Amino acid sequence: SFEDILCLADSSSLSDITLDGNPIAQETWYKHTVLHHMMQLRQLDMKRITEEERRMASIAARKEEERKRESHRQTLLKEKKRLTIGNIARQWEIQQNRIALEASLNQDKENEPCQINGSTAYVFPEESRSLDTILTSAVQGLSVLESHLVEVEGDTLGLYGAGALECLDRNWSVQTAGIIATVSFMFIEFDEIVQVLAKLKTKFPNCVHLKFKETNLVVLQQFNALAEMHRMEQLTVDPEGNPVVNFTLWKYYVLFRLNHFNLQKINGVKVTEDDLVKAERLFGILAYVASSELPHYRMLSLFGESRRKQFHYLLEGKGKKPGAGSEESSDNRSGGESTARATLNYMTKDFHMEKLEEIKERKTFCQTYVESLVKEAADINMKNESLQKLWPQMFIELVRDAVIEIRNKNSYMKLCLQRITEQKQ
Repeated sequence: SFEDILCLADSSSLSDITLDGNPIAQETWYKHTVLHHMMQLRQLDMKRITEEERRMASIAARKEEERKRESHRQTLLKEKKRLTIGNIARQWEIQQNRIALEASLNQDKENEPCQINGSTAYVFPEESRSLDTILTSAVQGLSVLESHLVEVEGDTLGLYGAGALECLDRNWSVQTAGIIATVSFMFIEFDEIVQVLAKLKTKFPNCVHLKFKETNLVVLQQFNALAEMHRMEQLTVDPEGNPVVNFTLWKYYVLFRLNHFNLQKINGVKVTEDDLVKAERLFGILAYVASSELPHYRMLSLFGESRRKQFHYLLEGKGKKPGAGSEESSDNRSGGESTARATLNYMTKDFHMEKLEEIKERKTFCQTYVESLVKEAADINMKNESLQKLWPQMFIELVRDAVIEIRNKNSYMKLCLQRITEQKQ
């Protein structure tokens, strides 16, 4: 090995060395490495060393050093990536445990067993408080490390952790943005992803493949949000952290709801014509029922200007006979999602809570307004009844006062003139 002769490099007077016949002399790097470490040599293996050989040895040594540094840098980057992803995964797990814990504490039965990540445990008030404290301290301890990761590898953009979504606000170069064909989401709540889908299709116009892992896809309704994308050829939903894939028919629902994308693959499996036919048979009636039961004003709020005109056209009966079939064929020819399918939309939890708050405020306002109207009507009715009772006596008194006032004609005329004079002044 080279380490066996490395001690010879310490000699400043050594000028001639012969290693021919030793196993080390059979290595390809042998000559360049020896010359690089023993610059004072004049002969190697009984051959005179030229300046060109020294130069080539120096260049080869520099390249080897650069290769080692690059290899070391890549190793460090891989290790940093591994640690960062591990930290993000731990934060995600803590967050999910906290959500599960809060859900269990909201139950009426305090001593009921609660399910946390597949393990059953009895949670009592004292224990829950201590566990909550432990989780909080754990999050604070992990916050000193990287909490998200953005990685571009080939044509794939990997986003790890909710903070990675902020990268969509960057000014991406046209070349890099054009290369991205796949976007992978990991350890991010799906509701947070929904909020950036509009930015995603703007920033990466050639993106045709979305991947989801540990994103809390739990209901089929969430796939409705993906209809906002302008283009999609492949969809990958990892079973890990996405319980929705446990539904037998989830792929068929995706094919039905995202029919306008003409998906080629789902979870790496090619989509066939039979799959499309089965998806239409299973869920075709769903879109028809949803569109027929939804009020017209709600449907109009879901569509753009062009779709509103089309919807009015269908309502007026100027097109084909109303029904799912004619609507589907018309929309498929235009290359967009069907009007019926568009009614199957997704509302995030935050937006749903905002809507509930708005509805609650409107209900409170309407209730207060109606109560004030009722009170005012009751007061008016009470006054009217009182007036009906008092009016006969009031009428008699009015006539009596009028007769008494005009009894003396001269004094009444003076009084009238005085009133007119006062009004003019």
